[in-house]
Amino acid sequence: MQHETLERIHFSNGKLTVPDDYASFLDLRETQDAIEVIKESFQNRLARALNLTRVSAPLVVSSATGVNDHLNGVEQPVSFAVADVTEPVEVIQSLAKWKRVALADYGFREDEGLYTDMNALRPDEHIDNLHSIYVDQWDWERIISAEDRTVQFLQAVVEKIYQAIREIELEICEQYPRLPGPGLPERITWIHSEALRERFPDYTPQQREHLICEENGAVFIIGIGDELEDGEPHDLRAADYDDWSSENEAGYRGLNGDIVVWNPMLKGAFELSSMGIRVDREALIRQLAIRGEPDKLHLPFHQRIVADELPPTIGGGIGQSRLCMFLLRKAHIGEVQSSIWHDEMKKACEVHNIFLL
Repeated sequence: MQHETLERIHFSNGKLTVPDDYASFLDLRETQDAIEVIKESFQNRLARALNLTRVSAPLVVSSATGVNDHLNGVEQPVSFAVADVTEPVEVIQSLAKWKRVALADYGFREDEGLYTDMNALRPDEHIDNLHSIYVDQWDWERIISAEDRTVQFLQAVVEKIYQAIREIELEICEQYPRLPGPGLPERITWIHSEALRERFPDYTPQQREHLICEENGAVFIIGIGDELEDGEPHDLRAADYDDWSSENEAGYRGLNGDIVVWNPMLKGAFELSSMGIRVDREALIRQLAIRGEPDKLHLPFHQRIVADELPPTIGGGIGQSRLCMFLLRKAHIGEVQSSIWHDEMKKACEVHNIFLL
């Protein structure tokens, strides 16, 4: 089924994009079965490709530790008090920093890593086809050497992740033949966010992603967080996990990026993973200064980086519902995860044959 047109519905607190004459390729029961297949098979492929061990992860952390991920620095975590605990606790927004601490404290070695199920709440999220207040992803982290802090090493890791994604796409299409055939290209395309801006200077970052993904099918955009030559970042990143400010061997800044693919259902760029080489002492101090957050250096997590007590790592998150939505050719993330949606969204989805879980 090829959808040639899209209807865009705007609400006061979100939006919805609907493919014309939309109907799911799988019914509800088949969808649940396929989700299980995807999650089980993909995490095993990821673990083998990157030499990762599964670990348990927290749902809440103490706000005093500084290990919660504040994402782009704007979103506020869900915070509450616990009886007999002095500091307030926060529901995690991701495990970007917690994983690095775990690698050190659990005794992992170079070229070894961990992965875990990350379940987060992000109440500030503006909900639409791709965004929910509930976030589920495979969070992973791996110890590297200081010499591995290069774009070349970043690309080698991305290649392994991308091949795991392609393999699960082939597997799921074979197991559920009513789905359209595999659509991901054999190789992923590389471009730095500055080079992308130079190529499409009159477009917004979101529009640039749309254009480059429509052209290539799958792209890794390098260097997300620092200002580009026009004074604006491609997108925001917190200052204390990904290294987005170090100059790399290609002459640009940044050792991180996003895997973005073309979504044929919604006809647009579709982010599957955000990842990167993590900050060292110099990058942490520099990025906190850039963001006007030097006070964070007194937090336990940040002190351990400054004291070189945490290993150099690379890590990221891969959206579980995002991957399922993409592979099963669903129009809405609510078709593969159960979350909270406002009444206008629910009514519009019902009218357009989108069955939210």
